[in-house]
Amino acid sequence: MEYNAIIQKIKSLADPEAVKGMARFGINTGNAYGVSIPNLRRMARETGKDHALAQRLWSSGLHEARILASLIGEPEKVTGAQMENWVKGFDSWDVCDLCCSNLFDQTELAQQKAVEWSEREEEFVKRAGFVLMASLAVHDKRAADEDFLKFLPIIKREATDSRNFVKKAVNWALRQIGKRNLNLNKMAIKAAGEIRQIDAKSARWIATDALRELTGEAVQKRLAKTK
Repeated sequence: MEYNAIIQKIKSLADPEAVKGMARFGINTGNAYGVSIPNLRRMARETGKDHALAQRLWSSGLHEARILASLIGEPEKVTGAQMENWVKGFDSWDVCDLCCSNLFDQTELAQQKAVEWSEREEEFVKRAGFVLMASLAVHDKRAADEDFLKFLPIIKREATDSRNFVKKAVNWALRQIGKRNLNLNKMAIKAAGEIRQIDAKSARWIATDALRELTGEAVQKRLAKTK
């Protein structure tokens, strides 16, 4: 599919009720049409990977077009400048998360940007740093434990950020790292214990929620099988 056809397709699939539902989940619907993720994934399969088209779709500013851009972008062609341009345009948690988990986590700069963005003040930029950590923990099967251990002090450092979209991403990163293998589970549990001692409501929530899952029977059983 080419650009104009994609934009028309998105508009033809507009669902005002879905837009209302998105808003209830805290999604910025200013430029949204309510097109479902399965429909966008179907469009991505029909279109195929096309980095130039992805860039053009992102520039449209449309909510669904930006998600589609993350699905058809080519990781090997993503530059640091592109990542910085896109991350500055993150205005909703779903666009942030899908761009990071569909595209950015597959780039050579993923580890670097996870660290850099975690230090930034903008809410969705900081969130993107921790979503990258979580996505890498799930998707990068070849990464060494050391690549994730370096994230734990950063997670502890930012655990006092009480902004909803940040603290949930910090928690997500901690949990995904701790579910990767037994060694990282042990180290993530240790980090969570330290975070729980911080005198901040967000830190206590992040740690308590993470410990509940990381020490739980389901996670421990699964990790024991993969030892």
